[in-house]
Amino acid sequence: DYIMMRRYGLQPAGRFFDTMVAHYLLQPEQRHNMDYLAEIYLGYKTIHIEELIGPKGKGQRSMRDVSPESVCPYAAEDADITLQLKKRFEQELKKEGLETLFYTIEMPLVRVLAEMEIGGVRIDTEALRRSSAILTEKLAGTEQEIYTLAGVPFNISSARQVGEILFERLKIDEKARKTKTGQYSTTEEVLEKLRYRHPIVDKILEYRGLRKLLSTYIDALPELINPSTGKIHTSFNQTITATGRLSSSNPNLQNIPIRDDEGREIRRAFIPEEGELFFSADYSQIELRIMAHLSGDPAMTEAFVSGQDIHAATAAKIYKVNIDEVSKEMRRKAKTANFGIIYGISTFGLAERLNIPRSEAKQLIDGYFDTFPQVKAYMEQSIETARQKGYVETLNGRKRMLPDINSHNSVVRGYAERNAINAPIQGSAADIIKIAMVRIFERFEKEGLQAKMILQVHDELIVEAPEEEIDEVKRILKEEMENVVHYSVPLTTEVGVGKTWLEAH
Repeated sequence: DYIMMRRYGLQPAGRFFDTMVAHYLLQPEQRHNMDYLAEIYLGYKTIHIEELIGPKGKGQRSMRDVSPESVCPYAAEDADITLQLKKRFEQELKKEGLETLFYTIEMPLVRVLAEMEIGGVRIDTEALRRSSAILTEKLAGTEQEIYTLAGVPFNISSARQVGEILFERLKIDEKARKTKTGQYSTTEEVLEKLRYRHPIVDKILEYRGLRKLLSTYIDALPELINPSTGKIHTSFNQTITATGRLSSSNPNLQNIPIRDDEGREIRRAFIPEEGELFFSADYSQIELRIMAHLSGDPAMTEAFVSGQDIHAATAAKIYKVNIDEVSKEMRRKAKTANFGIIYGISTFGLAERLNIPRSEAKQLIDGYFDTFPQVKAYMEQSIETARQKGYVETLNGRKRMLPDINSHNSVVRGYAERNAINAPIQGSAADIIKIAMVRIFERFEKEGLQAKMILQVHDELIVEAPEEEIDEVKRILKEEMENVVHYSVPLTTEVGVGKTWLEAH
């Protein structure tokens, strides 16, 4: 609605109230569209066309035969549905203690996201064409390597044929599991566990990654360019993720791979307006910093306060060596433990992720909790709180409902327990970057800058600005992002400038 009004030269003002966002805060796991809310809260039933004219085929009536009363029996009330929901949700937000979160974070963010969508971002289509040619050639080469390793050509895009090659012809896993349809499971999760059994698995995963890259981004991005603006206008979704994180679609910016060279090429194609630059600011290890604050663990807090490399510091404590004696391998394992444990990773999961024996994974986790005992206490307390209340909260009061926390099914209960540990951390990180976005937007307006936020991905903000404003932009982003909240550990940002998103990041 905001974007539509802006297209007609109108600038919405005053305090916003969005019923979808309100319901999202009240019931983050449910649907939030108007039809659903009208039916659940107000008793209105959505009438589908088949109910009025019958199913397609013989005997179907024409819409000319349907009276207006049967289509909209509550026409007078329909126009008032949003206002009725607003009155209902106003009271519920107050009752649940969510007013501050709604009015000071989510509602101001509506305008910020709308303006970001309106602004859009330029794409270098020529760079994408070059990348497409290179990746298509690489895809063909990978295909031939797979055929050589298999000893026979087959359809790599067929899960059934991949399963037959891996488990019947090459016999790389005698305990391979079949799906209900009788074919072998060859999901990414399954293949990741088998990556080290045979070189063909790695190549199949590489092939799938290249195909997804080409179809989802390299070849698809030019099709998303708006002909009237010459830009891509991604949709930022405020009511999708249960944790409070933003998501995006057309394109999905959150899923752009950045760990390999091919994935990074996508970021190279995002370019600023002529005469302008990109400025990137990315929160450094924000979830671990929130964990340090929530748990109050002295060892983890000290590592952040003193500015140490948290993964090296963790490795030094787990392996009982000086920090300058920590090897790359020790740091890698500690890093995986750091991030895995806040997501509730198990001994089995850590062993698989690091490709180490379960006994070593157990020692790593035990060593981790010996090093950071209050982290374990926090995790246990989070689960207990969820059991008592049925939900957990972020530091800003955002709730994550966990109805399965007391389930008798251990798998279902385990999933809820992991969410009880992680939701306050992820949700607090989401709240922090949302507050920062609102404050930065307001600072740019107040100080009369041409700079504008154009993208938000995970914990990173991308600003497009004239070169002469870059120093001012850097000052504003660091001030606002690093001072959103004052925890027991400092928030820090990593910044960069460039003529492409890749350069800036």
